[in-house]
Parts: sequence; C-alpha cells; structure tokens
Amino acid sequence: MTTTQEREDLLSELGLDAQNSAAIGRVLGTGSIARATERPDGTMEATIRIKEDEIAWDPAILVLPHGGDVELTIINDDKNTHACLLPSNGDKKFIWLLNHSKGRAKLNLDGPGYYWYSSPGGNDEGRGLTAAIVVLGEVPPEARLDRPDQPRQ
Repeated sequence: MTTTQEREDLLSELGLDAQNSAAIGRVLGTGSIARATERPDGTMEATIRIKEDEIAWDPAILVLPHGGDVELTIINDDKNTHACLLPSNGDKKFIWLLNHSKGRAKLNLDGPGYYWYSSPGGNDEGRGLTAAIVVLGEVPPEARLDRPDQPRQ
C-alpha cells in the first residue's frame, strides 16, 4: 500500500504534478499509481483490478516508461459485473468482466500522453470507474508540429 507521501513523491518524480500536467493527479487524486514492468523484449506488462465494493481501478494511474506494446491482466474482484474499454492504436479493446473474473488485453500505445480507460457498463463511469495510462517520453521529430519551441519547466 502506498502512503500519501509516497504517492506525492512518485507523482513529482514522474512530472505529473507540475503546471499543465497536474490535471491527471487531481482528477484521479484518490486512486493509486503504479509503474508497468518491462520485459527484456521491450514489452511492458501490468495488472489492473477492481477491488470488491470499491468501484475504482487499482491502479488509477498506470505509468509506462515509453510508448510501445503493453499486456494487461484485468481482474474484477467485485461481486458485480463490469467491463473495460481500453485505448489502443488501430482499435479500442473491450473486455467484459463477470464478477470474480479476469481477462487479458494487448495494447499498442506508441506515443507519449494520457490514455483514458473506463467501464462503460451501467453507471460505472459516473460512479468513478475511470482511470488513465500515462506514457512517458517525447514525441518523435516526424510527429511534432511545425512551430517554435515552447518554454518548458
């Protein structure tokens, strides 16, 4: 379990608490944060879950060190059925999660930024079953806008 100070320290270390970046920390301010692990082949992996009676993803913020392929194990420990609608280049991934079930999803998130996911069934999103995957890194030169350099902190 992460203490409040550990969470704040990790958000700071990852740069998610700065001006124009803090929105992610404020919107998902009550959830946990975790880093994906990276295999030797560069594929990242993580487990996200819905704990029983919490109506929240754990972690609420999953951080990837760079863009690329990620394999997620999604676990529904709740007594209710939920779903998981995930972002991925090419097409979104949808997993139906019966109570006390799990599923796997292979995603490709090739660019840095915030990618949101949720459970679109019933009123899950309205009750807080929304989370984010943060991909760290810089936009490749070929994808950058043709404009002057912007000030950075």
